[in-house]
Amino acid sequence: MEQLMKTIKRSIVAALGIALLTPLTNSYAQDITTLNFQTHHSSSSLQGEALNRFADLANEMSGGSLDIKMHTDSAVVKASEAFESASMGIIDGDATGAGYITGKNPAFQFYGDIMGGYNTPYELIGWYKDGGGLELANELYHQFDMHLIGVFIATPEALSSTSALAGIEDLDGWKFRSPPGMESEIFASLGAGPVVMPFGEVFTAMSTGTVSGADASTLAVNKGLGLYDIAEHATYPGFHSMPIEHVAINLNKWNNLSEAEQQLLRSAVDTIALEIIQDSTMLDRQAAAELRQEGVTLHDWSEEDRQAFREAAQQVWEDWSTRSPEAKAAYDSHIAYMNKLGILE
Repeated sequence: MEQLMKTIKRSIVAALGIALLTPLTNSYAQDITTLNFQTHHSSSSLQGEALNRFADLANEMSGGSLDIKMHTDSAVVKASEAFESASMGIIDGDATGAGYITGKNPAFQFYGDIMGGYNTPYELIGWYKDGGGLELANELYHQFDMHLIGVFIATPEALSSTSALAGIEDLDGWKFRSPPGMESEIFASLGAGPVVMPFGEVFTAMSTGTVSGADASTLAVNKGLGLYDIAEHATYPGFHSMPIEHVAINLNKWNNLSEAEQQLLRSAVDTIALEIIQDSTMLDRQAAAELRQEGVTLHDWSEEDRQAFREAAQQVWEDWSTRSPEAKAAYDSHIAYMNKLGILE
């Protein structure tokens, strides 16, 4: 397993290639192509800063042929409308995630978050880079006139709660804020009471007792939201969710780029993907140390409980795989790669 993870990391680094070492020559810089991307993240967030760096890297390495503008805070359209707007050419690129577009095809769930599946961001990125995930995803994205350039993933998220979450048995009867879709189905099958609500309502809902906990984000982000002013318990290290965020572009705009420009964009996403994993890991560790000092109990689930959660998740994955041919293809590919990593053994 250790050797395989080293191979995955090397393949990601190798994908950066010469593009990040040498700007394009002036022959590519005679005409400037402006591309407007949008993200829902704020410019000061970990992901927002990384996406601005993606734009800066690509612009610099293009030698002036590209002018990528990253609009933060859903400045142009709503986050839920970014993919559609990019496909229609209202903006050029979407930097949100496939979790926003599962209504277009259930297969997008398998490119948005494989609940309870992979253990680390490296494993999941490995599926995209070495397991054929990127090519398979683009068979789906192209149906909607979009091209997936690449993905980035932070550390596994933490559950926050006013009651103990020491193991899977504590989910029975636990009422919590949940995003819609696959996650709600998994937790409901384990006896929990997921309540779907917008991210911005989490703090108020926990403060008023509408819910006892929340699936919001990583431990560090949850701490920044002030959730642990209310919640005295959290799961850490996380195990249940790693949302996949994408950088996708209008397919026609992608096809009009030179091969060198396309490679630059791929390399820029690969660069920030590695940086986000490292930075998110560091921020979580700092948050964990501070929260322990503040009296918050961090629950590291046993391997037995983690496996029980994964087995429940597998039942839901299988059900989602029946909802479209593309979902079945994505499901089969994930299962094959997880077996290769030994995750499902």
